[in-house]
Amino acid sequence: MKYKRFEDLPVWQAAIELAMKTYAFTSHDAFRRHAGLRDQLERATLSISNNIAEGFERGSTNELLAFLYIARGSAGEVRSMHCLLERVSEFSPLQSEICDLKSRAEQASRQLYGWIEQLKNGDITGQRHLNDNTRARTAVKQDQDAFLQELDRIRQSGKDASDI
Repeated sequence: MKYKRFEDLPVWQAAIELAMKTYAFTSHDAFRRHAGLRDQLERATLSISNNIAEGFERGSTNELLAFLYIARGSAGEVRSMHCLLERVSEFSPLQSEICDLKSRAEQASRQLYGWIEQLKNGDITGQRHLNDNTRARTAVKQDQDAFLQELDRIRQSGKDASDI
């Protein structure tokens, strides 16, 4: 599926949901004495969706990849902070929420990894590089692929007929 807006990306939506839940989580009284941790957790969580958005808007695959790696790094930072929170006794009443948020951050990281691998293995260079020549080359390649698939189908149907 081709996305025209970063707001439509499932990974961006998941990252925004994680940020919203994180802001609700950090409003707990346990964070009153840990303002630095609260601020860092909020910033790192928000960094995930912001880097997805910025990379998407840049218009080239290489820049998108760079920002997706940064977003993935932020997801790791969020998980690391949740690992700390699991070990701090003050946060023990919040273990269920911590586990949920940590799991959501891990899921975002997996989605980002999948997208990164897909982009690395693709031949698309991004909207910024899309012009009449690249559109024409893409159309020719699609026609060639369709032709080869049709040849394979004909060969396969010929083999099936000779087996009878």
